[in-house]
Amino acid sequence: MQPTASPLHAAVAEDFAAVDRTILAKLSSRVPLVESIAGYIVESGGKRLRPLLVLLAARALGYDGDKHITLATLIEFMHTSTLLHDDVVDESHMRRGKATANDAWGNAPSVLVGDFLYSRSFQMMVEVGSMRVMEVLSAATCTIAEGEVLQLTNVGNPDIDEAAYFDTIQGKTAMLFEAASHSGAIIAAADAEQEAALQHYGRYLGLAFQLVDDLLDYQGDATAMGKNVGDDLAEGKPTLPLIHAMREGTAEQAKLIRQAIRQGGLERLDEVLAIVDQTGALTYTRQRAEEMSSKALEQLERLPPSRYRDSMAELARLAVERTT
Repeated sequence: MQPTASPLHAAVAEDFAAVDRTILAKLSSRVPLVESIAGYIVESGGKRLRPLLVLLAARALGYDGDKHITLATLIEFMHTSTLLHDDVVDESHMRRGKATANDAWGNAPSVLVGDFLYSRSFQMMVEVGSMRVMEVLSAATCTIAEGEVLQLTNVGNPDIDEAAYFDTIQGKTAMLFEAASHSGAIIAAADAEQEAALQHYGRYLGLAFQLVDDLLDYQGDATAMGKNVGDDLAEGKPTLPLIHAMREGTAEQAKLIRQAIRQGGLERLDEVLAIVDQTGALTYTRQRAEEMSSKALEQLERLPPSRYRDSMAELARLAVERTT
């Protein structure tokens, strides 16, 4: 496994290499298929942002132990498990430019290996040895599951408003970002103010990332993203660009988008893209992402200056500048 090379990781490069080694060690299973599928997903790319948040948060508060390595690894396993499950639920065939595990091995093995990774992550929580961390992460898993169910029940529903949309993405995406930075603060014995700051930093960062993801679905490059433009529309997902376009467009435009959400598919993608552009939906979505990024940056003011804090600040800025 090649460690992810990025300037963002430079401040914790040694820690990150240790996380990579721990991932490989903890993927060990007496069942070869478990190792094959889990390894395929873990090694398929990605920025490893959630474990990075654990490392940066702990180091920013002066932590000098090694429990953050285990914590960062189990956070990555939790994330990988959700990817396996999500791709089955969404019937996805491509992620990060590669075939999904369910496409390569089938739905049943993917779901079961996702369960294995979740179970392994809870074993590792015990190794961390913090009841507070257990409390935060076990609550997070429930919230994430609820967010995924909310998204599923919202498929094909054009009546979702912006508040309901934010409720969904807080659960399905932002919660694990929040749990990562929050748990990193806990093992570093943060005071109440700093712990709350890092908890909220992760939340706002996660919201910014999901907002940009939803924006890129209507203007991104398929090759760069590793998925197709319009995938959310094809799945009937009412994300913020569509919610804004229906709210600001004409009655006729709103009707067309409502029908497209109900039907799913890409038959009306060109028309929907035109309406999204005409109503300024992508500009609005980016503005909301920038708002979340700014809130994340404000939280960092409660931390002492350090290269770790600088990396977290850069991450908040890059969240809204990225194109993949």
